[in-house]
Amino acid sequence: MRQVTYKGLTFVPYLENDKIQARIKELAAKITEDCKGTRPLFLCVLNGAFPFAADLFRAVQLEDAEISFIRLKSYEGTSSTGVVKEVLGLSEDIAGRTVIVIEDIVDTGKTIANLVGDLKKQNPSDVKIATLLFKPESLQTDVKPDYVGFEIPSDFIIGFGLDLDGLARNLPDIWVLSPEHDQ
Repeated sequence: MRQVTYKGLTFVPYLENDKIQARIKELAAKITEDCKGTRPLFLCVLNGAFPFAADLFRAVQLEDAEISFIRLKSYEGTSSTGVVKEVLGLSEDIAGRTVIVIEDIVDTGKTIANLVGDLKKQNPSDVKIATLLFKPESLQTDVKPDYVGFEIPSDFIIGFGLDLDGLARNLPDIWVLSPEHDQ
């Protein structure tokens, strides 16, 4: 069986890149349909959402779409700290615009709920959430993503932007912590 090891933890394949890319194209088609006639601003949450955002943004067929970046942090090691720290903020005026927040993963929902609340104070016409991965079992807020790549269980995963203390983001596939490491 294929596996990778980071920081003494072993991970096994979970989602192959071709399946990820196919789903991104489906999400892009839905976003294109939903946002026709608007000038949406895609807001990529760095660092983890970068690969997803790049592929999604290129696949969306909207001439007036723009992309910007914000950096938030709520993870240390394999678990969420529950505390959101904004590192790099939004400089664009979003009043009257559709904002599509692009996240790598929504699990507790605390990070995205905090961000959406802050964005709504700037009077956008709409705020939508696009996430590659969604862990409904872990959700602790009433946030419901508008565009979900894959619903997954509450396992720890890496790759395709998701990391373990900054490592493994560059893996083209998504890997799950091997069952032998379950805590």
